[in-house]
Amino acid sequence: MIGEFRYLGEEPIFDGYIIKVANGRFAAPDGTVFERDIVRHPGAVSVVPYHGDGTVTMVRQYRAALDMLLLEIPAGKRDVADEEPVLTAHRELAEEVGLRAGRMEPLVEFVNSAGFTDEYSHVFLGTELSVVERDVQGIEEENLTIERINLDDVPAMIADHRLLDIKSIIGLTMLISRLGAGGV
Repeated sequence: MIGEFRYLGEEPIFDGYIIKVANGRFAAPDGTVFERDIVRHPGAVSVVPYHGDGTVTMVRQYRAALDMLLLEIPAGKRDVADEEPVLTAHRELAEEVGLRAGRMEPLVEFVNSAGFTDEYSHVFLGTELSVVERDVQGIEEENLTIERINLDDVPAMIADHRLLDIKSIIGLTMLISRLGAGGV
């Protein structure tokens, strides 16, 4: 490959509640100009709330895009301007499941679907958990259920499709790997 890809600009198509959609223009290394649809997203944060006894707290909540209930680790979008991801993680943990983490440390970061969106996700490990009052935000959170899952069950849950959410799969498997290596 000679040269580099270059971003040439974009035209807005849609500006919604969470996402923005644009038609982006780019130049290939050979100078060919091409277009791609791009979904702009503020990013997301999630937390693996680990209780230290082999269990984690998760939520089962309705996801409108899929029209189904999904089992997930607590999470939310980065919708507060200039808020550090770790602060968003603390806020979302309290809002969704009523927990506070005495320790909150980065576990992994990833891009969700690089083929069409710029969404970037931060996953934290929350430990030294204590109960706080929930601060429910939105109809989905009002109707979610809170579940405690044993980490030993996670591989089977992934294999038989009870666990489909990618941020949860990544976060839980990273925790399982860390525990297997002897530390939290």
